[in-house]
Amino acid sequence: MQKMEGISISIQLRSLLLLSLFCLFPVLEANGTNVTAGCIKEEREALVRVKQGLEDPSGRLSSWIGEDCCRWKGVSCNNQTGNVVKLDLRSYDCYLNGGQDDPSNLNPSCMSGKISSSLLDLKHLNYLDLSMNNFQNNPVPEFLGSLDKLSYLDLSYSNFAGLVPPHLGNLSNLRYLDLGSNSLNSSQPGIWIADLSWITHLTSLEYLNLGFVNLSMVSDHWLQAFNKLPSLTKLYLPFCELQNLPHSLPHMNFTALTVIDISSNSFQPSIPEWLFNLTSLSFLDLSYNDIRGDISVLLGGLGKCWNGSLEELYLVSNQLSGQLPSSLGFFKKLRHLYLFDNLISGPIPASVGSLLNLEGLDLSYNRLNGSIPQSMGKLTKLNALYLLQNFLEGVLSQNHFQGLRNLEYLQVSSSNKSIVFNMSSDWVPPFSLKFIRIESCNVGPSFPAWLRTQKNLSRMHINNAGISDTIPDWFWELSPQISWLDFSNNQLKGVLPNSLEFALNGNDALVDLSFNRLEGTVPFWHKVTYLNLARNLLSGSIPTSIGRGIPSLIYLNFSGNFLNGGIPDSISEMKTLQRLDLSNNNLTGEIPEQWNHCQELLVLDLSINSLSGNIPSSIFSIPKLQWLKLNGNTFSGELSFPSVNCKDLIFLDIGENELTGKIPTWIGESLASLSELKLRSNMFSNNIPEQLCHLSHLHVLDLADNILSGHIPSCLGNLTSFRVKSSFEPVSTYQLYPFIPQMELVVKGREFNFSNILGLLNSIDLSSNNLVGTIPEDITDLLILGTLNLSNNHFTGKIPEKMGSLRQLETLDLSYNQLSGQIPPSMSSMTLLNHLNLSHNNLSGPIPSTNQFLTFNDPSIYQGNAGLCGNPLPTRCNASNSADTENQDSTGNGDSEDENEKHDEVISFSIGVGLGFVFGLLGIIGSLLLNKSWRNTYFHYIDGFLKKALAGVAKK
Repeated sequence: MQKMEGISISIQLRSLLLLSLFCLFPVLEANGTNVTAGCIKEEREALVRVKQGLEDPSGRLSSWIGEDCCRWKGVSCNNQTGNVVKLDLRSYDCYLNGGQDDPSNLNPSCMSGKISSSLLDLKHLNYLDLSMNNFQNNPVPEFLGSLDKLSYLDLSYSNFAGLVPPHLGNLSNLRYLDLGSNSLNSSQPGIWIADLSWITHLTSLEYLNLGFVNLSMVSDHWLQAFNKLPSLTKLYLPFCELQNLPHSLPHMNFTALTVIDISSNSFQPSIPEWLFNLTSLSFLDLSYNDIRGDISVLLGGLGKCWNGSLEELYLVSNQLSGQLPSSLGFFKKLRHLYLFDNLISGPIPASVGSLLNLEGLDLSYNRLNGSIPQSMGKLTKLNALYLLQNFLEGVLSQNHFQGLRNLEYLQVSSSNKSIVFNMSSDWVPPFSLKFIRIESCNVGPSFPAWLRTQKNLSRMHINNAGISDTIPDWFWELSPQISWLDFSNNQLKGVLPNSLEFALNGNDALVDLSFNRLEGTVPFWHKVTYLNLARNLLSGSIPTSIGRGIPSLIYLNFSGNFLNGGIPDSISEMKTLQRLDLSNNNLTGEIPEQWNHCQELLVLDLSINSLSGNIPSSIFSIPKLQWLKLNGNTFSGELSFPSVNCKDLIFLDIGENELTGKIPTWIGESLASLSELKLRSNMFSNNIPEQLCHLSHLHVLDLADNILSGHIPSCLGNLTSFRVKSSFEPVSTYQLYPFIPQMELVVKGREFNFSNILGLLNSIDLSSNNLVGTIPEDITDLLILGTLNLSNNHFTGKIPEKMGSLRQLETLDLSYNQLSGQIPPSMSSMTLLNHLNLSHNNLSGPIPSTNQFLTFNDPSIYQGNAGLCGNPLPTRCNASNSADTENQDSTGNGDSEDENEKHDEVISFSIGVGLGFVFGLLGIIGSLLLNKSWRNTYFHYIDGFLKKALAGVAKK
């Protein structure tokens, strides 16, 4: 009996084994492993022909040899008939660093070539994946529409181009179709669909991805076409250039939809009502469409109609307004809620704490106010919380984070530190963060000790957080795990370690500790790409081997410290460097002679130092250089270079130096992109070269305070950017930290630092030279000129009659010349003029008395012109608009009273001037003692003035 039972058990085990093997066959088949003796000869030969049409640098098809094609990589056969049923040629390494969104990331070893029509010999093929390859803008083959057994077709990320063949409509068995992401930017032709009628034949289709496919030609009926696919469950249409989003649908056929992504199109209507009828929807993405509506109405409608099925909702960057309703807590299955960049106002409802499945919440860039509810501390599954750029306020305490044990990404900001982090010094958070970003919140004054517990933290941004403590030693021990460190705009103290290792487990690190009070010498930190230590208290010299010790640097900023010594030659050998800023230090000596290795350099700022010697010609041969600031030094010599190669240079400031000779003609001949040119306060002589008139992008020209002579070239009136508005293109330096251009300009007699509005300035300053002749009429053609300063020259003749054509002019200074005649009546039309100085000329006649001239009440702007009359001068004009005043016709006591009044004015004026001089002098002395950069600039100016005076004496 026991023996019979044993035999029975043995039979059962064998049966189970056979059944297991039978169930395993499809799995083996799906993985390209076959139990058949071999594939069919005709199909093997067809695959060989397919291989011959492809270029395979990486050897992906190297296994396609031998008789049994069913064992070839990517090939699967039916385990009973031996027919090829699956062909998977997807490449997993075609895009470098996983960058599928950037065609420049294509790996040269990508499989490419053409798809052979021999695929048609694979009569039983039901699965074809050609995705993630590079078919070099070839069209999608029409013959694919004849593979009538196909149920799965993936052509995504493969650089196909042209019209999608309507022949694909013959694939009636198709359940999965992906044509997405064949065009990712305007530089690629991409694919497009001209008629959607063929897609309505795919009645078995369940999955459809047409992302980045141009559907603009079917924009008026796309929804009706897809509505005819009753089996469709997932629909992806991002970046399809759709413009029409119907508000309603008469009949709903695709009610099985669970996923809809129609983000990043050109819709601008309100939320469509037909969405509310999709009761099985779990994923909805309407982002980047400027869709308008009330968020409370939208969420209310969704909550009623979707039976709580919604798991992911993305409404990013639209025009949604209103307040978040308390009914938000009804979405119990919600895992991701992304509403950033809208117009949502009001408080965050406490009901958000009921979303117990929530993993990601982004409410950034809205108009939310009030405090952050403590109920968020209940979201135990929350992984990412983003609350940037709102009007939130109040205290964030430990209670807000008590249950967030899965939190890895935290970003919070406020305005004017209206959010206060209130944690005890011994608090141990329940979470282990990977990324933290806290901006303009009050975290200090003490250094946050709880950061010591965050062993997985790799990116740390806590800037403008009111921390004025000394950086503890344990903090620097975290450096090996840090890939991004930003503690800028605090008042951190302490001495920087000389040597640190960053980002040992990944790419090179970014470090920004600018605008603090850190001391020590320039550190030698390895594996750093971006290093910003500007505006600290660093001293000593720059290490001579810094260029070789940190060779991967892209961004280096030591500006605004107390560094001395010279600039090491090794800096000019850094091949990856894009931006170098050593301005506002005490650097001396000559700058390196050779900059030929800096082929990637875009921005070079060595201004406000004590550098001397000649400016090397190699700087003007850096091919990508866009921004060059060398002002505020003592560079000398002439700029007589044989050739330059800076065709992309946008900004050139070599003012406040001791440069001599002529203004080089190559500035106008070779720097065609130049938009700002500042050469002021040097000793340039001779004429203004007419080649400057070739600079069609120029909108700031500052040649003031030199020894220039001759006439103003009349061709300056042809400068295009002063005649019509042009867009300002910022320097395209390191994208993670965009470059903010800055420039010091003298406007209205004072020096200002312009940054964000620099592109809006339109200024010409030729003051304090030896220019002669008349002011050319052509200058009145510069219709958008905002500032014109021609003072302290030797101009003669009249002010151009059409000066009033400069309607955008805000500042006009023609003082200290020898101009004659009347103030042109047309100048009354300059309604934006707010600063005017015509003093010390030979002007005569009446001062205009309308529009802006009514606001010029300071008589000093007209003084030194004996023939002028009218307000605000005491000299009145007679009936014939002559220069004689009514006081000259009066006699007797009137003259005596006028004399007494003038005597009192003289005494008052003298006292005022005396007191002003004393206090002004004290102010200047105090400023020079306290401000290093002002002190340097002042003494540079004095040196330059004395040298010019001596040069003038020698010339005479």
